[in-house]
Amino acid sequence: MSRPAARLTAQDFHPEVLKLFDQYVHGFIDRRAFIGRSGQYAAAGVTGTMLLEMLNPKFAEAQQVKPDDARITAKYVEYFSAQGSGRMRGYLVLPAQAPARLPGVLVVHENRGLNPHTEDVARRMALEGFAAFAPDALTPQGGYPGSEDKARELFGKLDPAASRNDMIAGVEYLRKLPSDTGKVGAVGFCWGGGICNMLATRIPDLGASAPFYGSQAPVADVPKIKCPLQLHYASNDERINAGWPAYEAALKEAKVTYEGHVYPNTQHGFLNDTTPRYDDAAAKLAWSRTVAFFRKHL
Repeated sequence: MSRPAARLTAQDFHPEVLKLFDQYVHGFIDRRAFIGRSGQYAAAGVTGTMLLEMLNPKFAEAQQVKPDDARITAKYVEYFSAQGSGRMRGYLVLPAQAPARLPGVLVVHENRGLNPHTEDVARRMALEGFAAFAPDALTPQGGYPGSEDKARELFGKLDPAASRNDMIAGVEYLRKLPSDTGKVGAVGFCWGGGICNMLATRIPDLGASAPFYGSQAPVADVPKIKCPLQLHYASNDERINAGWPAYEAALKEAKVTYEGHVYPNTQHGFLNDTTPRYDDAAAKLAWSRTVAFFRKHL
């Protein structure tokens, strides 16, 4: 995991701007509110609109594995979610040179659907030797629309219960592939991190789950978790971290096998290298831990 040189980092922004951006990304404030409130923290000559442009994803600049990379085979596929939204769509990536059967990893996107960054992460996971499958939760709304703002708007129209079942069906799709060993893990980011916690409570034979800065499962559901967890948190993420102490206590009480990692001086979204919130050192460490975790348990 590496990032292009000479790009903005979180240190280039006032902490309050980063908090406002997090609220904007997760739908707590709208574009107008971000622009209006962030401007007071900008340097001379910089507007709230300019700050938003600086913080928004730059997909092309961060792409690490091209879709036509000879080391992988990648394609869009359909699968069926009988208890969820019905016909769904996802992105399946396999190593080009691999054994006949591979362990699988479900790659669950943030709250914008299957955007170019998530597809790139799936390709990276395939290069680590896994069958990677990234469903698009926005399929019922026509799929990822190509615009992050529009994607967030559409995300709010999803039926949360159906979306959870759509991700569970994604695990089953991956497990039943001819190329799959039947051992499946899950990694997810932000909304996808919360999904990974949920999957651990709903799928007793899930092989492993690695949530990144995701909302925790209800404490009452923790005893249902049978798979090992590897949880990744940013230190500067008050909204998500507020639920961690009670969750960890419940994991200990239920004797769940888990690792909890909090990365110093990082922001929510630190593994997403399309925005300045990305942290190179933390991302590399978290990625290496995740790959080793899946290799151990899958």
